[in-house]
Amino acid sequence: MTTDLAALVKSLGLAAKVRLLTGASAFTLAEEPSIGLHEMRFSDGPTGVRGLKFTGGRVVTLLPNATLLASTWDEQTAYEVGKLLAEEAAAQQIHVVLGPTINLHRSPLGGRLFEAYSEDPLLTGRLAAAYVRGMQDSGVAACLKHLVANESETERNSMNSVVDERTLHELYLLPFEIAVEDAGAWTMMAAYNDVNGVAATEQNYVNNEVVKGGWGYTGLIMSDWFATKSAAPAANGGLDLVMPGPDGPWGDALVAAVEAGEVDEAVIDDHVTRLLRLAERVGALGEARRWPAEIPEPDSPVRREQLTRLAARGITVLKNDHDLLPLDRSTTVTLIGRHAVETIDMGGGSAALNPPYQVSVAEGLTALLGDRVTVIDGVNVRTRPVPARGGFLTAPSNGRPGIDVILFDAAGNELERRFCAQAKTMIGMDDDLPAPVASARLVADVHTDGPAELGVMGVGDWTVSDGTSLSHGSSPTDGSSPSHGTSPSHGGSPSHGGSLSDGSTFSLRTSGGGMGEEVLTPPYRTFALSPTPSSSPSPASHRLDATVTIEGMGLFGLIGNVASRESVDVIDDAVRAAAGADVAVVVVGLTEEQETESADKDTLRLPGAQDALVEAVAGASRRTVVVVNAATPVLMPWLDRVDAVLWAGLPGQEGGHAVAAALLGDVEPAGRLVTTFPAADGASPAWSVTPVDGQLPYGEGTFVGYRGHIAGQAPEPAFWLGHGLGYGEWQYSDVRLITGDAPAITVTVTNVGRHPSREVVQVYLRPVEHDEPVRLVGWTAIDVEPGKSARVSVRTDRRMWRRWNAESHSWGDRLADGGEFLVARGLGDIRATVS
Repeated sequence: MTTDLAALVKSLGLAAKVRLLTGASAFTLAEEPSIGLHEMRFSDGPTGVRGLKFTGGRVVTLLPNATLLASTWDEQTAYEVGKLLAEEAAAQQIHVVLGPTINLHRSPLGGRLFEAYSEDPLLTGRLAAAYVRGMQDSGVAACLKHLVANESETERNSMNSVVDERTLHELYLLPFEIAVEDAGAWTMMAAYNDVNGVAATEQNYVNNEVVKGGWGYTGLIMSDWFATKSAAPAANGGLDLVMPGPDGPWGDALVAAVEAGEVDEAVIDDHVTRLLRLAERVGALGEARRWPAEIPEPDSPVRREQLTRLAARGITVLKNDHDLLPLDRSTTVTLIGRHAVETIDMGGGSAALNPPYQVSVAEGLTALLGDRVTVIDGVNVRTRPVPARGGFLTAPSNGRPGIDVILFDAAGNELERRFCAQAKTMIGMDDDLPAPVASARLVADVHTDGPAELGVMGVGDWTVSDGTSLSHGSSPTDGSSPSHGTSPSHGGSPSHGGSLSDGSTFSLRTSGGGMGEEVLTPPYRTFALSPTPSSSPSPASHRLDATVTIEGMGLFGLIGNVASRESVDVIDDAVRAAAGADVAVVVVGLTEEQETESADKDTLRLPGAQDALVEAVAGASRRTVVVVNAATPVLMPWLDRVDAVLWAGLPGQEGGHAVAAALLGDVEPAGRLVTTFPAADGASPAWSVTPVDGQLPYGEGTFVGYRGHIAGQAPEPAFWLGHGLGYGEWQYSDVRLITGDAPAITVTVTNVGRHPSREVVQVYLRPVEHDEPVRLVGWTAIDVEPGKSARVSVRTDRRMWRRWNAESHSWGDRLADGGEFLVARGLGDIRATVS
């Protein structure tokens, strides 16, 4: 029986209604027992359900990142991911998961692209719809984000995206429209940025006229966290819910705005109705839902199989000369690179979470090949210290990797002790404590048998001490790191500045912490730790103990990393090892310094001396494979000198096992690129992500990514959208057109290779009109055994035949019937054209 939501709303007074429209805490909504409304619980996604804590929360499953999952070009995979995340949500009684992210890959510099699917609106929209169906079929709400034109992070809280009306509808709104039309997504999130001079949280045109009006959307639009800037303009502009709480710009101010006639109470009633409809859908209205009891644990065999398969299937073969891959199991391998031993499995910011483990490529490949693998560390890949990963720092409370954090109120009373596996914690946002936090101690034991970097990360004034010999290190006063590998000998004089004596104090300055803040420039200090004397029977253990005065909100943590060797020495070791093996596998990539919320990239070059490492190894090795551990495009100046390249994304907690399975062919890496890889910095249709005077024009219009490249608005790329070789070889024949309102293409594909393989037949439309870009209109994937053929049908999506008319503000036009279809394995490998 359908609940009479209007009657429930009518039973509430104005203040009670307004109270429901701001979060009760960082990730919860208020209950209202008088109408049977229970608390609703939200969690960040989209690569795992972190829960109600921004950092230091429970151990949860870490999935492969969005671009890697999207590289399967498989709606069934997206549906499975939605179901998996719904199970993860149910384990924590979470009602709403904040994902998927369906902003487009406009510029390859975007720092948050790893969370989003693709540069193409159709591919993004259809995968998002499948993800939403998977989640909501289990009664957990998905949240489409970020509405809209939120394709970069620089000045994201204040910048204005300037987008013409046609481009807005044909590209940036289209994935949202598809996910609403095909899957009925229950919530959306309004972005931080302005759109054409109006805040996304106040966008009457987008939120009211288009989404709720034109699309008939019955769901709820919430703000991004801390994005709402006003009371009446946001309420009238279609925003239904302000997050987080309990404070915010609504509350008493919105009540006053209604009483002053600035906001009609009917507007408030509509917002509350949408909130109650969400509650009804997720089981938080009336009789409380019953959550399933048996859900696989994050480290269970079920999850291990799922995550390995999902990641491996999305890995993309970019190059494979002479069929070097898959590797023969008798092959001897030298595995090289910092990313081989410290594989990056997730991006930074609100997508980060606390997984049970993260498997490195070194662990994964060694598990399959044993002593046929020799592992060599690579060059340094970071420009700044980060919270330690692994067992370098351990918490005194339990001896596990991580730190202990003790929180105090203004009177010095202890409020809480928490263990933080990620060596950092968020303070001041999601704390459920009896009093505000005034100070915190961050404590860890440091284990090292050689030079190291230690330090503190966060906002405020720090006092740092230790229990043993930390004073033999040094404390730079300018915020720089000590020289790598040049720590003083034990008991000697410090090599920089003055010694860090017990109780030394130094000040930190930063522009602020906040949600997703990962940029440590300059809110950190580091100092060198002396190596253990050669006479010592075991690695030294030091106690790092830092106290910080808390003012507001921010991320705080301890830094602990082994000091890096000089690049020339590392490369020399790699070259010697590579010369003695059948194959050298070099793992390179990016880190959360480049792929994170809150910051964009300024180059596509690999950080550090990774390019030099690949060049040197390729010159010495018999055969060289490069694995790219990055979610977004990178430059490959060594491409012609290596034999094979795998693009592995950010592969999640089973990342090392997935890469190993792909290298050996246990799972075919059948991925296809979801973003065009430019051949050089600046060589893409849209490049700059830096606003000028707060304005970021989307001047390329609808010619984003491959659309601009194929139109000649940017040079030939290194790799086109849709590229991916897999382990099959393919012939296309008997291509036919079936006409209709949404025409279809049929084609016979034959696997003439040696391995079973999955083919993705892609169809693009090249319109006859000169001002219309080439666009993806459909695709179909199929698995075929060696020597076998299959007949494939690709039905074009009717939505790609529309053209937005900016004069009538509607889909008033249809593309002319003239033009041609491109039948392709990616736009760099067009197999047939059909007029």
